[in-house]
Amino acid sequence: MKATGIVRRIDDLGRVVIPKEIRRTMRIREGDPLEIYTNSEGEVIFKKYSAIGEIAQNAVYVSDIMFKIADCPVVVFDKDHVVAVSGVPKKEFAERRVSQQLEELMDSRGQYFCPDAKTNNFCPVEGIDRTAIACVPIITAGDISGAVAFMTSDRADTASDLHKSLVTASAQFLARQIE
Repeated sequence: MKATGIVRRIDDLGRVVIPKEIRRTMRIREGDPLEIYTNSEGEVIFKKYSAIGEIAQNAVYVSDIMFKIADCPVVVFDKDHVVAVSGVPKKEFAERRVSQQLEELMDSRGQYFCPDAKTNNFCPVEGIDRTAIACVPIITAGDISGAVAFMTSDRADTASDLHKSLVTASAQFLARQIE
């Protein structure tokens, strides 16, 4: 654990303010759920809650099945990070942050389907140049929980009807698993 040197007092209602710098660095926004942990040394730890993280094994199964059916790399995200991948090196994508483009897509509850390879510039993973050909948010009880994306490959550089159907169905399936 890393000390920040910041000290905050608890107010009379039991609240504590998380400094803006930490919220920005950790991508904690107003309304984000935080999970609270304690340990035997008296530490209280706040961790961003990820509903997709709770069903991470199901996300792995879904990505594996999608890859086998479409023969196209698949990435499943929570609101902040890569949770599951199939068809691409896991080490390359593991725990990578979502890009600003994907954050905006999720916040707008939009969908992305690549119409042609020449105009594709949608990179959902921060620090990786590989683009997505199809991406759909996972919406659970009206809240965004994450997203599912097909990535470009040697065999696919535009979204086919199969890609569109699979990515939409998998996002809906994962949303139901969370509920």
